[in-house]
Amino acid sequence: MNGPLRLTWVQPEDLVGHELRQAEEDGRDPSSVRSIRTRWLAAGGHLAPDRAGASPTVPPPTLRTLAESLLDELATLPTPLRGAGNCAPSHNTPAQTPPQPLRVSGSMGSPLLERSRELGEGEGQAPQATATTPHPPQEPAPTPTSYPTRLHHAWLGRATGCLLGKPVEKLPLPAIRTLAQAAGNWPLTTYFTAVGVPDALLRAHPWNKRSAPTSLAENIDGMPEDDDLNYALLNLLLLQRHTRDFTTHDVARLWLDELPAGRTFTAERIAYRNLLDGIEPPHTATHRNPFREWIGASIRADMHGWTNPGDPTAAADQAHRDATLTHTGNGVYGAMFVAAAIAEAATGTVDIHHALRTGLAHVPPRSRLADAVRLGIDTAERHDDFDAAVDHLHAALGHHHWVHVLPNTALLAAALTHADGDFTHSICRAVSGGWDTDSNGATAGSLAALVSPTPVPTRWTAPLHNRLATSLPHLDGIGFDTLARLTHREATR
Repeated sequence: MNGPLRLTWVQPEDLVGHELRQAEEDGRDPSSVRSIRTRWLAAGGHLAPDRAGASPTVPPPTLRTLAESLLDELATLPTPLRGAGNCAPSHNTPAQTPPQPLRVSGSMGSPLLERSRELGEGEGQAPQATATTPHPPQEPAPTPTSYPTRLHHAWLGRATGCLLGKPVEKLPLPAIRTLAQAAGNWPLTTYFTAVGVPDALLRAHPWNKRSAPTSLAENIDGMPEDDDLNYALLNLLLLQRHTRDFTTHDVARLWLDELPAGRTFTAERIAYRNLLDGIEPPHTATHRNPFREWIGASIRADMHGWTNPGDPTAAADQAHRDATLTHTGNGVYGAMFVAAAIAEAATGTVDIHHALRTGLAHVPPRSRLADAVRLGIDTAERHDDFDAAVDHLHAALGHHHWVHVLPNTALLAAALTHADGDFTHSICRAVSGGWDTDSNGATAGSLAALVSPTPVPTRWTAPLHNRLATSLPHLDGIGFDTLARLTHREATR
C-alpha cells in the first residue's frame, strides 16, 4: 500500500516554520512572531523540517487551515526593513514594489544597484562608492574567436561542479567529511565514491537517494538532470525567444510552457504554484513564499553573465528581472552578485578576486548579502586551512537553512578566494563546505572555468560524454559544445 503523498516545499503546515524564521530575519514584530509560534505549536504544529522538504505525516484538516491562516497573519506584520517581501494573502494585496535601478556616479564606473531596505541611506538616494564596495573599470568584451571556447569551458565547469556535489546534497558537514575520508578522498580531489566506504558509515550517512545512482564516480555516465543545469537551459530558451529585453512575465510564461512543475523546488515551486493560481509577478515571489531569500535565483544567473561578457551591469539587470519572479531582498541580490561576477570573469582578462569584487560592487553595500560575500572572502584570506575557514563560516551562519542564500554565497566566495583561480580546488572547496553542495559546486565551476587559462581537466569532463540529461522538451541529451555555440549566438546578437 502506498503512503500519503507528501509534496515538498508547498504544504502549508511545512511552510509555517520556515516563515516564522524568515519573519524574524525580516525584523517583524518579535512579540507577534512569538505569539504566532506559540499558537502554532500549541495546536500541534511543528517547526520547519531540518533537511527534508516535507514532514512525513498528513495533518488533520483543522491544522492545515490554521497553517494557511497563520501564514497570512505573518504576512500582515509590519517590518522596519524596506522591501523585505510582504507575503501578501492574495494577489490583490500590494506586494513589494520592484526595486528601481540606481547608478553610482564617479570615476570608477556605474554599477547597477537598487532601492533597498538594506542600503541604510535615504529613500531613493544612491549609495556612494566606498573602499569596501569597489567599482572596477569594465574590461573590453572578448574577441568572437576566443569566447565560444570559454563558454564551452563554463558549461563544463558548471556541470562538473554540480555533479561533484550531487551525492552529498542535504548531508550535514560532518557526514560529508566522514564519507570522503573513509574513501581516501579528503581533502576532496575527485568525485565521491562508495568504494571502500564501510557499510556502517553508508547506513549512518546515506547518499542523496536520487543522485547516488547517477553521480557517484562508479555510476557516472553522462551528466544527469539537475535543476542547476535546467535553469541555464531555460534561460537560453528565454533569450532565444525574447532577447535580452525579456520581462519577468516572459520568464513566467516560459516556465509554464517548458518547465515541469515537479522539477521545481523551494521558491521556484511556490512561484509556479502561485502562477497556476492566477497570481502574477512580482506577487508570485511574496505570496506564502518563505523561501524568498534562498539560493534559487542565484542558480539561474549564469546565463545572464555568460551573455554579457564585460558588462556586469547588464548582467545584474537581467538577473534582477529573472529573480523577482521568485525572490526578494537578498535572494535577488545573490543572483545579481553571481551574474555580475560571471560577466566580468567572462572577459578572460581578470582573476577570480577581481570578478568577486565586481559582483560585490553590484549589490547594495549594506545588505546582508554583501556582508556574507565579505565574510567569505575575509575568512578565506585569514585561514590557510580551508576546513578551518569552513568551520568559521558554519559557526557564523549555520543558523540559516542549508538552502538559504547567505551561507551559501559566503561559502562560494570563500571557496573561490581560497582556491585562487584553480579549477579543481574551486569546485572541491565549494562542495566540501557543505550546505547546498551541488549548487555551490556548479557556480564555482562556472566562474573558475572562465578565469582559468586552461580547459577544465579531462578527468572531470570525460565521464560526462558530452551529454546532458533534462526533462525540458527537445533538449534531452544535448551536448555541451552545442550549448556553448547557442550561448555565444545570444551573447553576440
